[in-house]
Amino acid sequence: MTITVWGRKNSANVQKVTWALGEMGVEFDSVRVGGPFGGTKTPDYLAINPNSYVPTYQDGDLTLSESDAILRYVARKYGMGGLYPDDPEAAATADRWATWASASLFPKIFPIFYRMIATPKAEVDFSGLEGAVDGTAAAMSILDRALEGREFLVGDSLTFGDIGPAIFARRALLLPYGAPEAPNVARFVENMQARPAFAKHVGFPVGACKEEWDANAEKYA
Repeated sequence: MTITVWGRKNSANVQKVTWALGEMGVEFDSVRVGGPFGGTKTPDYLAINPNSYVPTYQDGDLTLSESDAILRYVARKYGMGGLYPDDPEAAATADRWATWASASLFPKIFPIFYRMIATPKAEVDFSGLEGAVDGTAAAMSILDRALEGREFLVGDSLTFGDIGPAIFARRALLLPYGAPEAPNVARFVENMQARPAFAKHVGFPVGACKEEWDANAEKYA
């Protein structure tokens, strides 16, 4: 049965899904849409994802959108007892961190990150983002404390609860403006970067302006 992931490799939400599938050795096809590639407003794409964003996941008769829902699904289906803990308390803790990454960490990072990737290099201006810098630092400090003396957020091996935090934290640490000091998070991200599936699906350059972002999207597509 063919699995298809619609999206682009430099989307953090797409990376949640592709990294997870890579960790479990699950083969999938990719269809490049979104961002500089367009394609999310076509009738065919809107038929499978009326929200018009990425990713979209197709697995046989199942079509899913919403990256965290897809992440939980693939972890349960292909990684039960591994990427998806079979202990209910551990699974709930992983769920907490997956939710926190999307609801609390990403929104703090996004104003700075978007100002960077959506702006031509000659026009990049980070003025007025002091609040976002403070918010990013506060959110990252929560993650930093949680990782004190730990390699993973849940138990002694990678779970789906590590995936969103690692992806978004890496982006925070790569910000050219407002990158927080978070030594435990930096160690966590460094450990993730040593994983082959992370290196393949997440660990390529981001860039510091729109030109670099678009060029990397093309180069690492």
